[in-house]
Amino acid sequence: MVVGLLWVVALLNYLDRQMLSTMKPAIQQSISELESATSFGRLMAIFLWIYGFMSPVSGMIADRINRKSLIVGSLFVWSAVTLLMGYATTFNQLYWLRAVMGVSEALYIPAGLSLIADYHSTRSRSLAVGIHMTGLYTGQALGGFGATIAAAFSWQQTFHWFGIIGIVYSFVLILFLREHRPDIKEERPPFFRGIKGVVTLLPFWIIFLYFSIPSIPGWAIKNWLPTLFAGSLNVPMGEAGPLATISTAVSCFIGVAIGGPLSDKWVQRNIRGRIYTSAIGLSLTIPALLFLGLGHSPLFLVAASFCFGVGFGMFDANNMPILCQFVPSAKRATAYGIMNMGGVFSGAVITDFLGKSTDAGHLGRDFALMSLVILGAVAMLLLCLRPTTSDCKV
Repeated sequence: MVVGLLWVVALLNYLDRQMLSTMKPAIQQSISELESATSFGRLMAIFLWIYGFMSPVSGMIADRINRKSLIVGSLFVWSAVTLLMGYATTFNQLYWLRAVMGVSEALYIPAGLSLIADYHSTRSRSLAVGIHMTGLYTGQALGGFGATIAAAFSWQQTFHWFGIIGIVYSFVLILFLREHRPDIKEERPPFFRGIKGVVTLLPFWIIFLYFSIPSIPGWAIKNWLPTLFAGSLNVPMGEAGPLATISTAVSCFIGVAIGGPLSDKWVQRNIRGRIYTSAIGLSLTIPALLFLGLGHSPLFLVAASFCFGVGFGMFDANNMPILCQFVPSAKRATAYGIMNMGGVFSGAVITDFLGKSTDAGHLGRDFALMSLVILGAVAMLLLCLRPTTSDCKV
């Protein structure tokens, strides 16, 4: 029930942030500054920088207060911001609303994932986390229809309706979502001592780097794949957006369906089972990025995005479960918040960089080059990370 309730929150979390990337052609008719890909990159990047800075703070908060309240408040605020974006008339208004959205959305992921991890044991944790992550993929896919909906109605109405849906759903969570802390008797450390207990763990920094490096192509896919498809296939964004996001989202579902159960079973037999599963998945994204950068036919690009999605789904389903092998429950939201900061900062850098790359005509080439950093991340994981338990208690 908790995974199901939070699945919808995850969907809205990505849908509300992702719509902007595919509604750019419609919005730029009203706000001319968005005609520049560099300006659009700035608009997407401010969300990521704020989101990243807030992630460790949100993790520390989630480890100390009622996570239900944090999740409900976060959803309500970012949905209200989505609603207000429909009333924006200038680039600066959109810019600052995206900044506020970054604060509110950052409060959700560490709280939501740590709550799911507390509800599920090692026998179902990867699958549970993976199912939750499919909500993010679904939101990303539905965000691809932003241009289609905006063409049928208007970009303002699109923001209005999805903002209202999120506000209403926050009241559903008040009624049905419940907090659950299995280690409730454990004394929780003072606010900043908790983060000290995380950052002094050497394996945590390996996990941090392993999470942050794949976030570079991960965010590139989220924010720039529709643009890559539109340019490579010479089709309008109303067609390229759904094609790009749906092909990736559906394949991520498949990756979770493979990677979640495989990891949960493998770790019962081999303590490094989750690590091996994640490495296999991430390895699939290497040829996918090469083909995305070099391909120019619909079949070629869709096949590449499908391969990327399967691999990234296997990777995504195992990040929190791998973290749980090294960090106890009372510090997991803090740890994931720091990891999320690294991943999001990687996303902010690549989002801004690819905006300039698009203006220069090098988007495909730079997608292909990202495969090299993934190769390094896989090697680091396999060589350096050696867990001693399937579920860290202390």
